[in-house]
Amino acid sequence: MPSSPPRALLPSAPPSSLIFDLGGVLIDWNPRYLYRTLFDDAAQMEHFLEHVCSPQWNAAQDAGRSWEQAVDELAAEHPHQRELIAAYWLRWQETLGDALHGTVALLAELKAAGVALYALTNWSAQTFPIARERFGFLSAFDDILVSGEEGLAKPDPRIFERALQRFGVEPSATLFVDDAAANVQAAMGRGIPSLLFRNADSLRASLHALGLPVAAQAPR
Repeated sequence: MPSSPPRALLPSAPPSSLIFDLGGVLIDWNPRYLYRTLFDDAAQMEHFLEHVCSPQWNAAQDAGRSWEQAVDELAAEHPHQRELIAAYWLRWQETLGDALHGTVALLAELKAAGVALYALTNWSAQTFPIARERFGFLSAFDDILVSGEEGLAKPDPRIFERALQRFGVEPSATLFVDDAAANVQAAMGRGIPSLLFRNADSLRASLHALGLPVAAQAPR
């Protein structure tokens, strides 16, 4: 059963800082972008991405496991698929889509208005430099905490505590934005007002309603 949307915990005053998730909020990422070039049959691809290179397997890299170890361990279980498994790492850049421009535009407006901006992302320490080089807008953030560098990943409550300490922000004066309900729920459990991201337009409307310095509607 899909998880229910978390109940909103919203700030009583405009937040002075925002913490953004990256994948699914500002950056389009999907392993299918790569594997559609490696499979002729969509059903076989989906089976591979569910049962071999699964989300759970990939999440371990986000939490700090090296890609070399990940590939070797999984290939030992599926030796006939070693080349396909290794492609996830060796051709990882092909899993990246484009920037999500509507949210990037919001980021630019917030930056121009002097709002403190941070990112908290579940991402491998080995692949994040590729994204940093490709997406120039990442320089807008005052700091980025990468799960793979910390050995912790959302929704582990400890990574939110670490982010608050590193960024030097007060939970009640901060707004967290993420597209995963479990992560939003965990952030709210630490007392961080949070929004579940659905699309750039709804986020813009929410930020404007909270009194943040963004236009109510995206420029046309």
